[in-house]
Amino acid sequence: MTPGSNIPLPTTRVAVDVSAPVRLDVSGLLLTADGKVRNDDDFIFYNQPAGPGVTYRSGGGSAPDAIVIDTAAVPAGIEKIVVTASPDAAGQTFQGIEPTATIRGADDGSAIASFTPPQLGTETALVIVEVYLRNGAWKVRAVGQGYANGLAGIATDFGVSVEDPAPAAATPAPVAPPVTAAPPVAPPMPQAPPPAQPAMHPAPPAPAPAAAPAPSSGKINLDKGRVSLQKNQTVSLVKGGRPLLTQVKMGLGWEPAFRGKDIDLDASVIAYGPQRNHLESCYFGKLSILNGAIKHSGDNLTGEGAGDDEVIVVDLGRIPAEASGLVFTVNSFTGQKFTEVAKAYCRLLDAATGEELVRFDLTNTEPQTGVIMAKLIRQFSGEWEMTAVGDFVKSRTVRGMVKPAAGAL
Repeated sequence: MTPGSNIPLPTTRVAVDVSAPVRLDVSGLLLTADGKVRNDDDFIFYNQPAGPGVTYRSGGGSAPDAIVIDTAAVPAGIEKIVVTASPDAAGQTFQGIEPTATIRGADDGSAIASFTPPQLGTETALVIVEVYLRNGAWKVRAVGQGYANGLAGIATDFGVSVEDPAPAAATPAPVAPPVTAAPPVAPPMPQAPPPAQPAMHPAPPAPAPAAAPAPSSGKINLDKGRVSLQKNQTVSLVKGGRPLLTQVKMGLGWEPAFRGKDIDLDASVIAYGPQRNHLESCYFGKLSILNGAIKHSGDNLTGEGAGDDEVIVVDLGRIPAEASGLVFTVNSFTGQKFTEVAKAYCRLLDAATGEELVRFDLTNTEPQTGVIMAKLIRQFSGEWEMTAVGDFVKSRTVRGMVKPAAGAL
């Protein structure tokens, strides 16, 4: 398998074993639709080897440790099991010791697929693969997302708080730190006002028969129908004098620049507070954030076909007060450059009617692996404004987009 790829599971019981040249701590986390554990029973590791539908199996030092998943026994409400690994030696990174996850039939040991995350460096923990439920069927996806802060980084992302571990005893068996599930807590309300937004310098829009042209002065809104933006232009999501506070969809699409070649890109949205502080990121590995106010449609691996390749649904009326900025990005997880991409665009639609409200076509390309497509900013008045960005960034993952996207706010 390659990063981001997925396959259906041919059996209800699978084992994911993880091998490497060094001893690893392997664990599994059961996640709900919001990407969080329910409680400490959902964290499966050496010191807690059995959970609902998921068990840890030690290789005893002579075989790889494994996470065994019985999808028929996974509780209702659990939509994903992520399999993680970290080197047993404190502080050791994955550089030069790339692990391989092999998905097997749990009953007969037959190999279904394998995945080795590429280009590892300072990572001290990895989400290697995930087994997830989609449209009533279980699938497995290759992830390979790394963390430089070990198990604590993974725990923080999935709602588990990790206590400081006691000094390690001299024993060959891996010992994971004790964990307790952290209840969902809304981030504190920032006291400082949002930073001033950059002045708008609209350029003449490209002619579009169904799009409303930008007026020579004043703020663009949705009163005259669909708005076609050029880079750095802004539109206020106001129609008939009232802010648009309903569900919208941000559709992102692309096509391969060269016929017959697949392009695997990943669309994401990063949520920030008024001080440009990172709140959460919604991407193929975390399909719901901000208590369900933002949801991702899932990963498209080729870019082929008509219509939006990936869709992010945003319920503007449910965005919590502490979230004032949303930045929409696209990354090439497998390292393909945007010079290999044609017709990349983003468009905002009314989720109820399907009406296209705003569109931005990316007209230039650069040999980079990431692009900041657009941003939504909440104003003091409560209305949202969308700005076309179109800035290219050297990053293959959403984690690498957090800092440059904050700079775009």
